[in-house]
Amino acid sequence: MSRHAASSRESGAGTVEVSRLPGTGLIVEPPRRRWPSVLAFLIVLGLVVTGTVYGMTHRSDPGGTAQGTVDATSTSSASNTSATKPGFTVYDDFSGTAGDAVADGRWSHDVGQTGWGNNEKQDYTDSTENSSLDGDGNMVIKAMRNGDGYTSARVTTKDKFEFTYGRIEARIKMPAGAGLHPAFWMLGTDLDSVGWPLSGEIDVMETLNQADQYHTGIHAPQPDSLTSQKVDAGGIPPEPLSENFHTYWVERSPGRVTTGIDGTTLATVTPDDLIGGDDYWVFDKPFFLLFNVAVAGDWPGPTDNSTPFPATMTVDWVRYRAD
Repeated sequence: MSRHAASSRESGAGTVEVSRLPGTGLIVEPPRRRWPSVLAFLIVLGLVVTGTVYGMTHRSDPGGTAQGTVDATSTSSASNTSATKPGFTVYDDFSGTAGDAVADGRWSHDVGQTGWGNNEKQDYTDSTENSSLDGDGNMVIKAMRNGDGYTSARVTTKDKFEFTYGRIEARIKMPAGAGLHPAFWMLGTDLDSVGWPLSGEIDVMETLNQADQYHTGIHAPQPDSLTSQKVDAGGIPPEPLSENFHTYWVERSPGRVTTGIDGTTLATVTPDDLIGGDDYWVFDKPFFLLFNVAVAGDWPGPTDNSTPFPATMTVDWVRYRAD
């Protein structure tokens, strides 16, 4: 996501060949690195991208679905499904009265209108107009038009919850519309002391505009640069991710970050995927969670008259398993 106030998103580094996986209808771009072109010229031939693609079940997914399938429960349009799962602890199932604020013992808000490193146009607030419970067991994050501008919310677990190894899952229905950029992501808890990208960033799931593509991956520091090196994967789901709820997850173990959707893995990253290897691997430490809906900016581009407001990201539950 790279949307911390002091950061900026790198532009794409060309196109990659895509493949259509049998049985899923999903077009997937394999995990890939992005870095300055000079470094790419010197190093790219010696690097091998590690990752799996949609259609392969992760080895450590307890209760995962069969290979190449999507969990029917996760894709149901109904909300308020059970957040319980053997071996997992429910962080929040968002039960409560419609219009209430999310629990301040579990959630914090980043606020302000700073552009957030991507020339975004929203003003993040802690108002219940932008983030609240809906009374049906969900947290709703709403981007709203406000005169000539926009308001939205960026809800985090900073100073409330962090984890190093284990697995985090969140069941989410994404919004869709020109200029919308919802995300479920993570930052290192040492962000305030070391800054970005030294803190590291894990993008569990991002969508742009019509939510008809997905993006997932990591940002890490790199030699002799204040910008990040990125290892990411993207692709086209069988239907826009705004059509139904899906379970998005990240699993972390020493020297490994894996992300996925429902019962399938999207990307696996290890130090071997980074320029500088272990010296620039910053992911074996605590991270906190973020959920937000950004509006306009360099990535994904402007809104237009067709963009629906309010644009709502609906989070059914968040659960975790600590290893």
